Amino acid sequence: MTKAELVEVMANQAGLTKADAARAVDAFMTAVTGALKKGNKVTLVGFGTFEAKKRPARMGRNPKTGVAVKIPARRVATFKAGSKLKESIN
Repeated sequence: MTKAELVEVMANQAGLTKADAARAVDAFMTAVTGALKKGNKVTLVGFGTFEAKKRPARMGRNPKTGVAVKIPARRVATFKAGSKLKESIN
């Protein structure tokens, strides 16, 4: 599902205009991104948890040349599905 498709579904289900639904989606993404940048978790009970985790530096290999390459440490966004989301999929 693309962002445009999500906006359309939200607009239809919530009785909003597509513009209002698009602003809601953008606001949600901005809020989650801001919280993760600050190091906070975003927990939506039953749906899941967004979290920023630290990935340590490591050695990788360029697949084309085979030369060893140092990959720097970084923070990555993760999502862990909640129990109700897992149940609804199965």
